[in-house]
This record gives sequence, C-alpha cells and structure tokens, in this order.
Amino acid sequence: MADRKGLQPNEQPTLIPERAPYAEYPEHSRGRLTPEPISRTRNAYARDRDRIIHATAFRRLKGKTQVFVAHEGDHYRTRLTHSLEVAQIARSLAHALRLDTDLAETVALAHDLGHPPFGHAGEDELQAQMEPWGGFDHNVQTFRVVTKLEERYPQFDGLNLSWETVEGVVKHNGPVSHRLDEPAWKAIADYAPGWDLRLDTFASLEAQAAAIADDIAYNNHDVDDGVQAGLFTLDDLASVPLIGPVLHGVRKDWPDIDERMIRIEAVRRMIGVMVEDVLAETERRIEAANIRSSEDVRMADRMLVAFSPAMLADLGVLRQFLFERMYRHYRVNRTRSQARRILAEMFQLFMAEPATLPPEWAGKADVADQGKRARAVCDYIAGMTDRYAIEEHKKLFSLDLALDL
Repeated sequence: MADRKGLQPNEQPTLIPERAPYAEYPEHSRGRLTPEPISRTRNAYARDRDRIIHATAFRRLKGKTQVFVAHEGDHYRTRLTHSLEVAQIARSLAHALRLDTDLAETVALAHDLGHPPFGHAGEDELQAQMEPWGGFDHNVQTFRVVTKLEERYPQFDGLNLSWETVEGVVKHNGPVSHRLDEPAWKAIADYAPGWDLRLDTFASLEAQAAAIADDIAYNNHDVDDGVQAGLFTLDDLASVPLIGPVLHGVRKDWPDIDERMIRIEAVRRMIGVMVEDVLAETERRIEAANIRSSEDVRMADRMLVAFSPAMLADLGVLRQFLFERMYRHYRVNRTRSQARRILAEMFQLFMAEPATLPPEWAGKADVADQGKRARAVCDYIAGMTDRYAIEEHKKLFSLDLALDL
C-alpha cells in the first residue's frame, strides 16, 4: 500500500544534494557574448539546453548515423538517440558528484551537433575533401554550429550560449590550445580572442562528465546494436572483459529469460558498473588533487572525471572486439564505402558548379576564394541527414530522376 506521500514501501525520495564548491553555479556564469536579459523561468544553463533542443541541427540528428545508416532499422541508435542517452548519463553523474546537472546535460546534448551524415565515414570523407582548405573536425563543426551556423535569432549568429556551455563544447576532452595551429581549428582560434575561452585549461567537471558519458553510452549501445544486427552473439561476448562477467551474472540471476531480455539486462548492468567506476575514480582524483573550486578544476594537471586504470584496460579489450566484429564488419564496410563515395561526388560537383547548390547556399559558395567556397560546401554537406544526402546524390547523378529536380 502506498503511503500518504504516494511512495511505495520500498521507494525512497531522491534528495537533491548540496552543490559542491567545485561545481559551476549558473548565477556566477561569465555570461554570453551578446548580453541578454535574464530569463524569469530558467537559469543560464537550462536556457542553453532549451536553445539546443530547439535548434535545427539538433533535430537533424534523428537522421544521422551512429554506426548503422539511419534508415537500416528503426531500433538502432541514431545521433539523436545517442545524444539523449549521453545526456541522461551525464546528468546522473553530475547529480551524484554534486555538480550542476543542467550544464552537464546541456554539453552532452550539444556534443554531436557538428557530426556529418554517415557517422565517422562521413567525417573521414569530409576531412579528405577539405584537406587543401583546412580540413574537417566534428568538434570544431559543433562550435561553428552553436556560434555561427544556426540562424534563429535576429540579434546574433548562432545560439549565443553561455560561456561555460561554449567552453564545454570546445574543451570537454581537455585543453585545445595545442591544436590551434591546425587549419581546421581556425574558427576557434579566430573566435577566442574576442571572448577568452581559456583554451589552455581543462573545462568544468560538468563538461568532463558529459565527455565520459559519451564513452559509456556508445560502448554499451554499440554492444546492444551489434547483437541486434546479428554481427555477433552474446556467446561471442562471454570471454570479453567487463561484458562477459556481467552476462554470466545475468544468466545466473535469471536462468529462464530469453536472449533479448538477457541482452537488455546486461547492457543496463554494464552501464551501472561503468558509472560506479567513474564516480569512485573521480572522487579519488578530486580528493588527491585537493580540488576546492572550479578554478582548481581548470588548473588541474589531468582530467578529473575518469575511468579507473582497471576499467580502461577492460574497455580497451571491448573496443578491440567491437572494432574487429562490428566497425569493420563487411556489411558496415560496404555502407562506409557507399557513404564516402556519395559525399565525395557531391563535394566535387558543388566545388565545380556552385550554382547547383540550393539558393541559400549558392550565394555563400559562388565566390572566387576557393577556401571560402569549400567551407560553404562543407557546411552544407555536414548538415545533411543520411537520407537527405542519399536523395540529393540521386537527384544530382541519376538520369532517371532528371525530371524530378
């Protein structure tokens, strides 16, 4: 019977812990590049989150590959569902570490906005095509999306996110000052002098939580999707560290459930094991480094939100298994090959004939400066969904569709 508060006897209310002194506080945000009135209903980081969710680039993630091309199956992860899973894990980590959950969630939701169609195959091909003109990096493209390419507000380009969110987008994997000489990173190098993102320091713990949540999410959902796709079986995973012992525990606890439920329960448990490992290692590092403020976090000599050495070793074996059995499976290789050819042929055509681009992009690309033309073509292609890229390629190269342009 439920008690008077509506809780079942075995349920406990979730208490909101007091914020840690090394957390980020929205009321202490360094603000936005273009000052705006304070929202009556949301703090700065919650407002950033809402702007990301409403962004066109965020909606397009639903049609972008994680591993499998988005139209190959309804149940495989896309960049959108992956981003949502990362955000959930990041928020849970931030809550347990007494950090700002809104900021962790916001950085997680934004982290893949710059990914092109067809996953890493798309990124590799755009890098190859853009090599003469500065290259392509999806992290830099995410920065370009949130600071320039999203056009939703009359008073500024991009989303005008708070300093801490932009910092987290750029630096969630650590300091980047050593990369500013790379041509692909020119957009960040040019932007930072007007608004110092402290590119030689670490980002907040919230951003670090988002980064490691990405690792937790993709390792687990790639196992899930790989089994569903028939690329390997649960029995194949039995001898793989981390997932093997978890599978053994599930079979022992639930000897009569079917393989589908075993897979789901094993992935759920593995996420829990990885989260607990991160929490223990992070708390150990914070204590060892005597972290007492967000400035201490930025000036630390290493990432503080991290896996333990033992977990990293196990993850290395799991990633090698996934690389051999999934990422380089012949079915995935065929898709990668097709994807790269589609993007390469479109890129080369648009560079040679910018007038074939849609009007809003043709104006940006129809310039004498080949570098500016290439960047406009790259921005257009990077924003495509898988399906749109396939259809656009057909319209451009299939004579059978010449009348449907």
